[in-house]
Amino acid sequence: MDAKGQNQAVIAGGFSKTLQRYGFLGSLRLIRDVLLSKCISSNVRLVRYPYYFRGQSFIEFGNGFTSGVGLRIDAFGSKPKQVIFGKNVELGDYVHIGALESVTIGDNVLMASKIYISDHDHGIYTGQNTSPAGQIQSEKPLQISPVVIGNNVWLGENVCVLKGVQIGENSIIGASSVVTKSIPANSIAVGTPAKVVKQYDLSLKEWVSVNG
Repeated sequence: MDAKGQNQAVIAGGFSKTLQRYGFLGSLRLIRDVLLSKCISSNVRLVRYPYYFRGQSFIEFGNGFTSGVGLRIDAFGSKPKQVIFGKNVELGDYVHIGALESVTIGDNVLMASKIYISDHDHGIYTGQNTSPAGQIQSEKPLQISPVVIGNNVWLGENVCVLKGVQIGENSIIGASSVVTKSIPANSIAVGTPAKVVKQYDLSLKEWVSVNG
């Protein structure tokens, strides 16, 4: 078999495996999604349709980016790049990211589905000049602080990451946790608000429970 025939055989074999995995209609949807993904960025591997990007020019995708269906990114600040993804980021279904200043996501980050990440919220609720209870919610002043998610972080299902949070590299956030304060590297955090329950001990080479 010549080189052309070998290439055709490889393509046919690959399509056969795709059919077995996704079925006929699923394979057609996958082909559509791959083609649409290349219209987003040459770095994008696959973004499954439907998706919604507000301020697409303010979003930077790293090589190998993939996402499930329903990805929504709102980048509506004034900085040149407000949402930045590192290399090989994988997102599940229905991830929503909102940025007025900066949301930075490192390399090899893995997210499950229905995750919310935002660098802003409405109103002031601590200290002086707090927002009055009767004030219309949409008229309350926006509070903005950058979010940074380090390399090799894993976010479980339904996690919320709020403004000003930094999550250190190699950390894991348990399902349905709400992260209101920064999490150090090599940690496992769970709960609402999320608290560190384990940290990786480099000398012991194992995860060690954190008291309190």
